[in-house]
Amino acid sequence: MFRRSFSLRRQPCVFVFFACTAALLSTEIKLTQGMTVTSTGPQTVQKAEGESVTLGCAYTSSPSDTGELDIEWSVVSPDTTQKDYMLMSYSGGTEYHHGDHAFAEGLSFAAGDPSKGDASLSIRQLSPAHSATYQCKVKKSPGVDARKMSLVVMVKPSVPKCWVEGGELVGEAASLHCLSAEGSPPLKYTWRRQSADPLPSAATQNSVTGELKISNHSQSFAGIYLCEVNNAVGAQHCRINLKANKPPNRAAVIVGTTVGSLLLIFILLVFVGLLLGKLSNRHHYEKEFSNEIREDVPPPDSRPVSRHTGRSSGRHPQVTYSQVDRSEVSSLNEGNSQRHTPVKHAPVEYDGESGCAV
Repeated sequence: MFRRSFSLRRQPCVFVFFACTAALLSTEIKLTQGMTVTSTGPQTVQKAEGESVTLGCAYTSSPSDTGELDIEWSVVSPDTTQKDYMLMSYSGGTEYHHGDHAFAEGLSFAAGDPSKGDASLSIRQLSPAHSATYQCKVKKSPGVDARKMSLVVMVKPSVPKCWVEGGELVGEAASLHCLSAEGSPPLKYTWRRQSADPLPSAATQNSVTGELKISNHSQSFAGIYLCEVNNAVGAQHCRINLKANKPPNRAAVIVGTTVGSLLLIFILLVFVGLLLGKLSNRHHYEKEFSNEIREDVPPPDSRPVSRHTGRSSGRHPQVTYSQVDRSEVSSLNEGNSQRHTPVKHAPVEYDGESGCAV
C-alpha cells in the first residue's frame, strides 16, 4: 500500500521534469535560429604594410528578431582588466566613428548599407599600428552574435645585400652572405645557383643568418648565385658572381718577400751612411772655421825684459805692456804740467848682450 502511494506521488514529479526539459530545448532552438554571423575564414589575417584588407562580418537574422539593428566594431584590449576600444558603429540607419585613434584611420563599412546583411569592415593603407584583434558584434533584439579576428600587418623584406668573405681562392673556404635591412620577422633566406645547377655538396647554408659557406672551393663552384629573402607578405632577392682564383705561387711569394726585405735593409743602410757622412762633414767644417778665426788674431808685441825683471819674475806678477800713441802721451803730459813741475829723466840705456838696463 505504501509503495503504490509512493509511485503515484512520483509520477507528477517526472512529468514536471520532462516538461521543463522540453521547454528549455525549445528555447534553445529558438535562440539558435536568431541572429547569426555567417562569415567564415581564417581567424588570423596577415597583410603587408600599405595594402588594404576587408574583415568579413556577414550576418542573417530571423523573423523573431524584431528589434532595431545595432552593429559595433571594436578593438579587443589584450589586457582583460581594460575595456575594449570602440571604432565604428551603426544604429538607427546612421554610421558613427568613435574617437581619434590610429586604428580609426581609413576605416569604413565595406557595403554601402550595412543593414542589408553585410557589416564587413574595410581598412585602407595598413600600417603596423593596425595590428590588433577586432570584434564584430551584430545585435537585433532578441538576437545577437559576434565574431573576432586577428589582423597582423607585416613589413615586406627590403632588397637584400649580397657579398663574399674570403679570397675566393681554389682550395680554400668561401663564405657568401645575404642580409635584408628591413622586414617583419621571421625572415627566411634561401641560396641557389642561377644556372639551375645544384649547390655544391661541400656547401652549407643558414636560412636564418643568410650565410652560404663553401668549405673547399673549386673551379666548378664558380658562377652567379641568387639569395632570396621572404616572409609571409613578400620576397626580394639579390645576386652575386662567385669567382675561383688560383692561389699564388708560395715559392715566388717567399722569394719576393726575402728580396724586398733585403732591399729595404740596403736602403736603410745607405740612408744611415749618408746621414753619418753629412754629420762628419759638418763637424770638419766647424773645426776648420774655428782654426781660421784663430789665425786672423795677431800675436801680442814682445818687449825686452830687464835683468831685474827676469830675476823677480818668480816673485812678482808679470806686467803686460801695451803701446801708447805719442799724441796721447803729449796730451797726458800737458795735463800733468799744469798741476806738477816737469821732471827731466835721463834716457835709459840697455846692454846689447843681456838686454838689461844699465
